[in-house]
Amino acid sequence: MTVSVMRFSVAFFLFALFVLAEATALAQSSDTNALPSAPSASMKQNAPATPATTGDSKSSATSAAQTPPPPPAAASEAQTSPAQAVPTPSLVNTKSPTAQTPQPENPPASSNDDSLTTIPVRVNEVRVVFTVTDKHGHYIKDLKREDFKVIDDQKPAELRSFRSETDLPLQVGLLIDASNSVRDRFKFEQEAAIEFLNATVRPHSDEAFVVGFDVTPEVTQDFTDNTEKLSAGVRALRAGGGTAMYDALYFACRDKLLKKEQTGPVRRAIILLSDGEDNQSHVTREEAIEMAQRAEAIVYTISTNISGMKGKGDKVLIRIADATGGRAFFPFQMRDVSDAFLSIQEELRSQYAAAYKPQNFIADGRYRTIEIVAPGKGLKVRTRKGYYAPKQ
Repeated sequence: MTVSVMRFSVAFFLFALFVLAEATALAQSSDTNALPSAPSASMKQNAPATPATTGDSKSSATSAAQTPPPPPAAASEAQTSPAQAVPTPSLVNTKSPTAQTPQPENPPASSNDDSLTTIPVRVNEVRVVFTVTDKHGHYIKDLKREDFKVIDDQKPAELRSFRSETDLPLQVGLLIDASNSVRDRFKFEQEAAIEFLNATVRPHSDEAFVVGFDVTPEVTQDFTDNTEKLSAGVRALRAGGGTAMYDALYFACRDKLLKKEQTGPVRRAIILLSDGEDNQSHVTREEAIEMAQRAEAIVYTISTNISGMKGKGDKVLIRIADATGGRAFFPFQMRDVSDAFLSIQEELRSQYAAAYKPQNFIADGRYRTIEIVAPGKGLKVRTRKGYYAPKQ
């Protein structure tokens, strides 16, 4: 009996161990199923962010702290791929070799692409407009290319194009001295200027502007081909004040002619009515002449001096006209003012245009002289005295 009791005790003990082991295993399985599974990379990327409360920095910090970090694989790709700067992640392909190679901002041109490998070559040509008269001052309009020689900076130049210009569109600036010194015949000069504009400016071809000046220049009519508006601009001028003639010429060339848009070849001219006496300008005479040369403008001067003798101001007017290829007129009588305007009108329709290539040209900004001659013909050629080479 004792043996039987011992066997029963051992069997019961083994059964109790078995039950205990099963209970332990069941408890472990139940705990494991209760834990949340780790989110996948796609879940992290697509899960909406918890909005932060405006003004609650703690809430924002908490939301940021609760946002799970990127999975290791994504973090590794972000560190190694140069394409991470692309703002749209969906466009990044880290498996593609091209996505890992940063492209230059200006990629080199392909050797097979002629449009990209074309190198622009600067053609150094100088364009000049000139007038030819005989010994009596009559215009000569039927000359040929072979009748002329061009000398640039004291060296012969190659004449590349030549033509007679009678219908080239005009850009004309009318500058009228409105200072006290011209008050005596101001009205007559206004009417003569209006007559000139009516006879010269062609609709849909030529344009002109009107500037009156005393202490400062004043635009009374901007560029237009409407002669009625130009006439109104001339009549709007009122005499009075000092004289800043150099400033007015400088302004007309720099701020009007040089800034005027061009769609093709044009002829630029300034008609300057003044006694030449300047007492208010901020720029010098030579600075005003230089600006006219840069604008490739021919300046015609009409003196308002009625003393009968050429004074200091008249010499200034001659200097300005000669330097730009124009002419200086001295109408001592009122009717002569109209004749001066008629001569300018005829000259603007009786000119030649040429282009040439200088020898040993250097784009250094230096002033270079121009001389055009008609050998053996006894003719006078009038053009601008020179130009400023462009700077590189």
